[in-house]
Amino acid sequence: MIDTTYEAAKQDQQLAHAAPRLTHPTPCTEMPAYMTEVYDWAYVDPAWVRWLDHNLVVKTLLFCNDQRLMRRYLERIRPGMRVWQVAHVYGDLVQRAAQRTGPEGCFHLTDVTPIQIAHGRSKLDAMPWTRVIRQDAALHIAEPGETYDLICNFMLLHEVPDDWKRRIVDNMLAQMPAHGEVLFVDYHGPARWQPVRYILKLVNRLLEPFAHALWENEISHFASQPERYEWSKETLFGGVYQVVSVKHKTTR
Repeated sequence: MIDTTYEAAKQDQQLAHAAPRLTHPTPCTEMPAYMTEVYDWAYVDPAWVRWLDHNLVVKTLLFCNDQRLMRRYLERIRPGMRVWQVAHVYGDLVQRAAQRTGPEGCFHLTDVTPIQIAHGRSKLDAMPWTRVIRQDAALHIAEPGETYDLICNFMLLHEVPDDWKRRIVDNMLAQMPAHGEVLFVDYHGPARWQPVRYILKLVNRLLEPFAHALWENEISHFASQPERYEWSKETLFGGVYQVVSVKHKTTR
């Protein structure tokens, strides 16, 4: 169940005063330039999107680690939670996440690309406790009076330039309540013995120009005030992937 105790509410109020003040933005209507310049083939062109949006494609692209990575996210969702997923993910992940919150909770999905919004809505239309919002992850803010118990960035951070990484990370952390959690599931610097390392080096050079930054930096590097939070990291598949959980530091 969602933590609604007096103590948690009090901590949320204190954190709200400490965090930068945010105003609710108008809906985003423009895609960042990098989306069309770098990722048109993957996330913008409707023909490619229709071909890519399948579980088998996701499994192949993630070297059969798709279910392991998804479980790290899904196992954190309990019925009644308020969850924000910062971008659409191919396959059935958004339905599974929304089903876990159930009608007593809510599931918000944001994306900046019209075709991704269309695919997200088609997957979630049957669940009235969900909402699909066209908004950049660096700009989206919960409605006044609402908070998210879990905010998940699933395989998005490696696809955005470093300045957008910083904006997205800071925006996610700014909206985390005292009892909440921010979760990053993404690529990581593989061990040198991992053969996939050399495949991904080529892929990054040809198709993923912003991904190598996660090989060289911790995700906390992209936060303006990382010292305010507790960061924990798990790596999988010989270091190819990382699951980073962020929570507020506990007061003693």
